[in-house]
Order: sequence, then structure tokens, then C-alpha cells
Amino acid sequence: MAEVGETTPIRVGVVGCGRILNAHFRGIALLREAGFDEFRVTALVARNRDDALRFRKRGEGPTPRPPVAANPEDSLGAPHRYVSDFQPEEEALVYDSVEEMLASGTVDAVILTASLPVHHTIGVQVLQAGKHLMVEKPLAVSIRAGQALVDAAEAGGRSLGVMEMVRYAPPQRMARWALDRGLLGDVQMVAAVNLSTGEWSPDRVVADTPWRHRLVEAGGGPSIDIGVHIAHRLRYLVGEVDTMTAVMRTYDPQREVRDPDGTVHDTITADVDDAFFAIPEFALGPNGPAGMLSFTWSGHGAPTGLPGGLTLYGTRGSLQGTTLTSDDGTVAELADLFARDATDDEREAAFPRGVRDSFGLAYLDWARAIRHGGQPETSGADALKDLATAFAICEAAHARRPVRVADVLSGSVRAYQQPIDQHYGLD
Repeated sequence: MAEVGETTPIRVGVVGCGRILNAHFRGIALLREAGFDEFRVTALVARNRDDALRFRKRGEGPTPRPPVAANPEDSLGAPHRYVSDFQPEEEALVYDSVEEMLASGTVDAVILTASLPVHHTIGVQVLQAGKHLMVEKPLAVSIRAGQALVDAAEAGGRSLGVMEMVRYAPPQRMARWALDRGLLGDVQMVAAVNLSTGEWSPDRVVADTPWRHRLVEAGGGPSIDIGVHIAHRLRYLVGEVDTMTAVMRTYDPQREVRDPDGTVHDTITADVDDAFFAIPEFALGPNGPAGMLSFTWSGHGAPTGLPGGLTLYGTRGSLQGTTLTSDDGTVAELADLFARDATDDEREAAFPRGVRDSFGLAYLDWARAIRHGGQPETSGADALKDLATAFAICEAAHARRPVRVADVLSGSVRAYQQPIDQHYGLD
């Protein structure tokens, strides 16, 4: 099995050519602009060949699809990018199947951006073929499906990264720095609350992808799709969640797919939550951190949310989004504090060569892991803990009692997930 050299660009194939790929390509392009020549996109695979051609080179293939999110900072709102825009020296090949791509000898690693139901099936296939893997979040559609990916990576000694980009985003990097500096003291209370969204509430099909509203394809609604993001931020900044108490609701099960002019051209019936409300207790003793979590795709009227989606209260102050308020009344922005007080080594560790794009930083981390025979910060094993923390919301709501995240991770609590596992033959 050939290994990747220290300086040779890593040849990557892309499986799944949907709108999220724009954010992935933006990250790789920004790495190259910063002097990190880590990757060559050598292959594109999609169920519909035209979807692959849409991303290969400018002037070829169908017209790019418009973003489904209005905010260009949103992953689904990133502008369209062609491989030829950032990689003029080599044209990617288009393959009609994963099997054909893996047999071609043209890839060392695979970026899997296809929808969640195939993460564990295609992902295991890729890993067993000896290729490194970067998979979109969530890791998998259930804990058992995710464990299959982690086991395959460990068995083959391959690097398994998960695009949990929130870890690499500047607010999280700087918040981690502030916590390490003791600027908040010990964290006591947390809150991550967003009621309603500006684009999908109360009843739009989220991101125009109906599978997000189907149990066996999505695992859950915002409890999983957004829950893994929340779980990762909590685990990164506060620590492991020990116990979860939760309720879930489906307030608007009839969801609509609309054209940009508002014309409805499809409707579906959701069988997963569109709202969750949870209380996490952390594994730091009886007086350790606790808090409240909520995210909803339902909600008529104006959205309500916390600054930056997350607030932390510690023994020395609070962090509301990126604003730090100390006990002495001092109010400061994290970016200003980081610019003033962080050492050169701390700046380079957080943002190598000034790169601040979260996808780009995730890809740089993955490349380094591949080259040195390790795992990135957002490894499959770590993402499995995110997934267990998110599924603890679903399991607690289903059981109508608190559940321990460790029991969800081990599989001893899985009643909510059982129909999903049965569907995929994982039961």
C-alpha cells in the first residue's frame, strides 16, 4: 500500500458533488493561496455525471446551481468554484462509480460529501481500499454506522477526518485560547439557543434536501444535523457531557420546497424533530457545568438566538459569542484580545500562515495527519463522541428520562436508533 510522501501533493477524489462542495473547494483554494500545496483534486464521482462536470472546469458542464443559503459565510452559501480555478496544472478525471475511481490508482484519499445515508457504506469501502477519508458531518446516520467507519480506519491504519469545521472557526479557536489563559476561570454555565431560522422556518425543506427530514436518512432533525455542531463546541470548550435530558417536537411536519420566487414545487412529510430542548450536565462532579441547548427549524415569526449561538459563564466572567465580560466590568472583543496578547506561536498554532477559513484549516490538519501517520483533531473517533452526544438528545427524549452519553456511545442505550440500524442491517 503506497504511502503519501512528505512533500508530494495528496491526490484526492471527491464523491458527491453537491452545493456543500463549494465550501470544501474554497478551503483548499485558500490553502494554496497561503502556500500550502497539500492537495491535487484528481477525481470527481457523482450519481449524475453532469453534477461532477459542473465542478471540473470553467466553461464545461451545466450551469452552477444557486446557493441555498443567502449568507455567503454559511457553508451552503459559498460561491461556486471549479477545480480549474484553483488547480490549473491538472484536470480532474470524472468517474461513474466509486469502484471505478478506487480501481484507477489515481487517488490517495477521498473527500466524501455525499448525503448522510451513504457515509458508512461508501466510507467503509474507501477505507478498506486503503484510502484516507474526509467525510462531511455528521459522521454517520447512527452510532453503529459511525463505529463501522472508525473500526475500518483503525484496522487499515488510515486517517479518518470529519468536516466538523466549527472547531477551526476563529470564534472557537480564540475562545479556546481565552479559556486556556484563564480569562473566564472555570466554566459553570452554558447556553446554546436558536429558536427559528431566517431561511428554513417555519416549514421549508432545509437546504432543499428532503432527506434531512427522514429518520432513516438523517438520523434526526436539528437534534443531529445541528446537534453535532453544538456537541463539538461544548466538548471542545467545556468538556465531555455526562448526562442529557431532553424533549423533541415536530411542530411543522409538512415541509415545502420552494423556488427562489416562492413558488412551491414539492412537499414532504417529516418524521424527525424540527425542534429540540435539552439540558446537558458535564462530567465534572455534582457542581460541574450544566446548561441549556435548543435549536429549531420550526418557529413562526422572528428568530431568537444568543450572540454567536453560544454563551459561557465562568468563575471570572462570561463569553457571549465573541464578547468577553470580566468580573471587574471590563468588556472586550476576543479578536482584540487575541491580536494584543497571543504569542506568535499561539497565533501560528491557531491560524497557520494567517489562514482563517475553517474548511481550509480542517484540510491542513487532515493533510498533516495523513503525512505523519496520525489522526486530525476532528478524527472519526472524536466525531463519534459528538454523534453520541447529539443522539443522547434523541434517546433522552424518546425514553422520557435522562440518559448518559457513555451509554449511547457504547450502544447500551439505542432504542431511538433501532429502526435506523434495522434499515441498514446494523441491528
